[in-house]
Amino acid sequence: MTRFLAHSAFRLLLLVAAVSFALGSSFVSSTHAQEKAPKGLNAAFQHAAKEFDVPRDLLVALAYAETHFDDHNGQPSLDNGYGVMHLVDNPKVQTLNEAAKLLRIAPDTLKTDTEQNIRGAAALLRSYANGLGLGDLTRKDLTEWYPAVAQYSHATNDAFARFYADQVYTFLNQGLSGTDKRGETVMVGAEEIQPKRGKYQDAVSIQSTDYAPAIWNPAYSGNYEVANREVDYDIDTVVIHTTQGSYNSAISWFQNPSSHVSAHYVIRSSDGQITQMVREKDIGYHAGRTYNLRSVGIEHEGFVNDPSWYTDAMYRASAALTRNLCLKYNIPMDRTHIIGHVEVPGATHTDPGPNWNWTYYMQLVTQSSGWEAIVDNSSSNFTASANWGVSTYSTQRYGSDYRYANPQAITDTAWYKFTVPASRNYEVFVWYAANSGYNSSTPYVVVSSTGNKVVNVDQRVNGGKWVSIGTFALNAGTFNAVGVSRWTAGTGYVIADAVKLVQR
Repeated sequence: MTRFLAHSAFRLLLLVAAVSFALGSSFVSSTHAQEKAPKGLNAAFQHAAKEFDVPRDLLVALAYAETHFDDHNGQPSLDNGYGVMHLVDNPKVQTLNEAAKLLRIAPDTLKTDTEQNIRGAAALLRSYANGLGLGDLTRKDLTEWYPAVAQYSHATNDAFARFYADQVYTFLNQGLSGTDKRGETVMVGAEEIQPKRGKYQDAVSIQSTDYAPAIWNPAYSGNYEVANREVDYDIDTVVIHTTQGSYNSAISWFQNPSSHVSAHYVIRSSDGQITQMVREKDIGYHAGRTYNLRSVGIEHEGFVNDPSWYTDAMYRASAALTRNLCLKYNIPMDRTHIIGHVEVPGATHTDPGPNWNWTYYMQLVTQSSGWEAIVDNSSSNFTASANWGVSTYSTQRYGSDYRYANPQAITDTAWYKFTVPASRNYEVFVWYAANSGYNSSTPYVVVSSTGNKVVNVDQRVNGGKWVSIGTFALNAGTFNAVGVSRWTAGTGYVIADAVKLVQR
């Protein structure tokens, strides 16, 4: 009888543990807890995936996005994130402590033990999945995990949560391969996945009005100073930084009220995507008071001691941005005015560090093959219908006049024809007269070698100067390379003035 009661009590304990797991409360697999710890990164991912019923490839993609599989010897990232899964412990984000509670182990263990760090992230993802109602079958489907990945980002808005999750799913679709500090390679094979975005489907990012290719995602208001630079203070310097963390962690940290730091721009390693967090007119907190007043700060995703983060896509995107700033504010394109954080007098930081290729970067900022071309609206290489009027109203015009038209959902594009000398990359600059009554979202159409690309420009601001809308691959030949469309949801006149191409 005593043996029967003991057996029944044991079964009851198992049932309670199972219910606790299903409800997403603190949980740990007793079977796996008793197993010998796995050896190596691949084994750790496989072990955690099996234990918590989380897709292995999803764990790997998250780790690669956050750290490139580098635990940085237990040292924290910019926003106090730890380990290959970047479990965070700061006043705003508490994923480290949440994971420790789920695993019922000390938080400090997750900081230095890679296997436990991965288990912690897997436990978090599983708890998010439980909250989303993912059952046994749906948990095996990678398309269903998108909202859980978005939640893992702890973004301050749905638009950036989508941005984060999209990047993880890009790695899943394209495949990835990385090597940890012990030389072990971890891979994910390419797989076509169409994620189910749920509530994030309609979350749309806002474009920057200072630099058209950038996304606008502002820093916390207390982490920078509102100003009116170029009136209050001259801008004569660009300061190059390395985030010491992931793209997402830097953005999160600048939005954290406790950080008291910010930069104007943050650039992603994998594809050169840019997020603007402080307006250029305002003062970011990134390089000490004296240089904060006079500079624009650009943060680059990565770590000073790991060259794998400094990709060609990042260099090119950053150089295009820096060149745009130099042209806009008449900053000399030299190493006296384009400097690293380490070169700021009195700086205690070492970024961007010895792995940053200054020679290549400055070549990208300053280089010109000698070929560039401008087409004004008065040129024979410009064509537009009679719906486009001619105006001399604004003194910000390029040349003697410019064209204008009312926005309308019709195909009536004003085109600029160029004779492109070679199939390669070209930076596209646009000139327009700005006015508060002009269009808030004018579509510029670039006929690239991979299809038409559309960049929306706010023509209420930044008029009377060359404004870069990005660098694009163009085919050689004579063709309508850039157009201005009237098909926009923005309000106010659409302006077509001049366009410049510069070979890169």
